[in-house]
Amino acid sequence: MIRIKRAYQSPAQKDGYRIMVDRVWPRGVSKQRLKMDVWLKDIAPSHDLRRWLSQNSQKWEEFKTKYREELQDKDEFLNQILDLEKEKETVTLVYTSGNTEHNNAIVLKEVLDELKS
Repeated sequence: MIRIKRAYQSPAQKDGYRIMVDRVWPRGVSKQRLKMDVWLKDIAPSHDLRRWLSQNSQKWEEFKTKYREELQDKDEFLNQILDLEKEKETVTLVYTSGNTEHNNAIVLKEVLDELKS
């Protein structure tokens, strides 16, 4: 099972293996408090795409398309997450965005779910 969770929410046992999927560490959150198992910075959207979304927050569908294009070159990281899911049963993709409805973890989870099908 793949879950998503905001970095500012408290870690829970049901999270399983926790994977940070953003390029930036959440402000004011210590490594001890976040309890991250691995930080996959390179699977996060590029700096340019991240900045673009913050300036164009109404363009969610366009962001999804652009991020999916970036993910096409990230097979190694996508497979790593899928392998971890098989091994650990549950992985949680942790993101820093304050927007719980429009963030990279949602798109990443969609792509991973499609790859499993």
